[in-house]
Amino acid sequence: MSEPSVLLEVADGVALVTLNRPPVNALNRAMRRELVAIFDAISERDDVRCAVLTGSGSVFCAGADLKDRPNAEVAGDFLEHNRVTRETGNAIKECAKPVIAAVNGTALGAGMGLAAACDILYASSNATFGMPEINVGLAGGASMLKTLLGRSTMRRMFFTGQRLTAQEMLQRNVVEEVLAPEALLPKAMEMAREIASKAPLAVIYAKRAANMVDLMPQRDAYRFEQEFTMALAKTEDAKEARMAFLEKRAPVFKGR
Repeated sequence: MSEPSVLLEVADGVALVTLNRPPVNALNRAMRRELVAIFDAISERDDVRCAVLTGSGSVFCAGADLKDRPNAEVAGDFLEHNRVTRETGNAIKECAKPVIAAVNGTALGAGMGLAAACDILYASSNATFGMPEINVGLAGGASMLKTLLGRSTMRRMFFTGQRLTAQEMLQRNVVEEVLAPEALLPKAMEMAREIASKAPLAVIYAKRAANMVDLMPQRDAYRFEQEFTMALAKTEDAKEARMAFLEKRAPVFKGR
């Protein structure tokens, strides 16, 4: 029996999701559906408070599998392909728990889209990022590039297929840190465990707020945050967090 194309491990409140389709973890439709199902489940699993997304081997994800392109002669095939492609990024972006990308090598096209959907990004020193659709006669991914990059850089990469190194992404404040390959996953897991140690409801509210304020004018965003902070303050976990802080002890959260 072949290994699953996406691996999932859960421990200490952290889900480690590993793209596992050698040699380059290229995304096909089956793999996308698997990712959607995994991140949808993570949203509702009480034993998961944060997730880390990485790739097996030395490549994060070299993009979509060109052999799995839709057949324009089959009615509905393009629409189904496009839908599952959109939903892969949406499942990560809309996941109720924060998702950290540990980009351990090349992240191209759909692979860069996965990274762009994550909340926090770390990269290995050998990582490269790009949206090379133009090289195979396609044009897509501008919205993913725009999420991470400024106007000129986004358009240059979109029009040419050129890549950025991990260090260039760090200089543009896109990734948090560039690490040696062997230090990448431990760093991402360390950050995930720190997030997982916070009050579960507060983390869920914080993720929702981060997504919403991206779309709102500042005045509306601040009011939105005030309203949910008031609701959050009434929960048992918020009271426990305050008491534990004042009493200088580890909190015991109940998720309510």
